[in-house]
Amino acid sequence: MKNRLGIFRRRNESPGANPISKLDKAMKSLKPTPEEALRWGESLEKLLLHKYGLAAFRAFLRTEFSEENLEFWLACEEYKKIKSQSKMVSKAKKIFAEYIAIQSCKEVNLDSYTREHTKENLQTITRSCFDLAQKRIYGLMEKDSYPRFLRSELYLDIINQKKSSPPL
Repeated sequence: MKNRLGIFRRRNESPGANPISKLDKAMKSLKPTPEEALRWGESLEKLLLHKYGLAAFRAFLRTEFSEENLEFWLACEEYKKIKSQSKMVSKAKKIFAEYIAIQSCKEVNLDSYTREHTKENLQTITRSCFDLAQKRIYGLMEKDSYPRFLRSELYLDIINQKKSSPPL
């Protein structure tokens, strides 16, 4: 049995290479000092602007099965950077279908006015099509999931991390 399972080993890894430790090293290089992490508590914006902060917030939301709000907000940020009108049209349709359409797989919690307003905006695609919906979702995260994140064990562990003392 052991020999048969050997086929599932990764072939492209060199002996002794551990991809998990490489990932750990990469994440540790992004890891903030407790002082940096404390600044995330000043605003949701500061949290989202820090790569590690964004990753930590996403991990927290994943534990609550509620990362669709963050994913929608990030999709809107990416959407605003699109220069090609044809790409903008297809991305707008994708965002609407994935996050705003009723019963969509990652439907975000929007009031009916905002949902209809956004749907109407899709008649003429512009960079600002999702501005109102994005603003509402940001507000929702700011008032709901962000304060819970700041009280979470995950965040508290980051800000209370002990500096490892050098060996004696």
